[in-house]
Amino acid sequence: MPGGRLTDEDRQHIAAGLAAGLAYAEIGRRLDRPASTIMREVTRNGGPDRYRAAQAHKDTRQRARRRKEPRPATPPPLDTAHGRDPGAVRDISETFTDQLMAQGLPRMEARVLSCLQFSDSGALTAADLVRRLSVSAASVSHAVGFLESQSMLRRERVPGLRRERYVIDDKVWLCSLLTSMQTNHALAVTSKRAAEILGPGTPAGTRFEYAAEILDLVNHALHGAMDEWRRILAERDGGRH
Repeated sequence: MPGGRLTDEDRQHIAAGLAAGLAYAEIGRRLDRPASTIMREVTRNGGPDRYRAAQAHKDTRQRARRRKEPRPATPPPLDTAHGRDPGAVRDISETFTDQLMAQGLPRMEARVLSCLQFSDSGALTAADLVRRLSVSAASVSHAVGFLESQSMLRRERVPGLRRERYVIDDKVWLCSLLTSMQTNHALAVTSKRAAEILGPGTPAGTRFEYAAEILDLVNHALHGAMDEWRRILAERDGGRH
């Protein structure tokens, strides 16, 4: 029924919709479900190209059985102050996490980034993340290391203590884009060199020429977007004083 758990028949319709090239929103409309529900279902079960209804149904039932196992009580994983609806916060947090995963971020890294993004402080210690996400300290450490390498968070000392905390701020996406631009530039340089070695006009050489061109165009557009975002931030910061 609408709003209830997805059935095997629902998953068959989702698989058929994906095969027909339908968007999540259209599949959701046909099933009377939110597009976010369809996206989470597909993301958790292999993605658009690997989604199989029968396997998704089986895996979901196994996850449900595991969730029924008794677990120690944990505090709410998200900040629910300011009169927020805990259910709505949890739902949008799960959607945001799944979208990060759809962009290629590993699951644990996506959960850590989402946890920081949804916290009002924007700063949590390793112990905070372990408690909020109910995962091991090793999992948090590995995820933090990856996110730090991508400039998506930074470390700082907790005042008066020897512990570190991990911080996310308004410039996190700007830093992430800068890292992406640096990677794109390196790929463009290598692609141009590959085109020279393989020979201009050859099929392989032309393929690398096209790759270099699109990477340069993307970096040019990102550079303009970053300049505009810096301008907006500067205006906002100036308005606070």
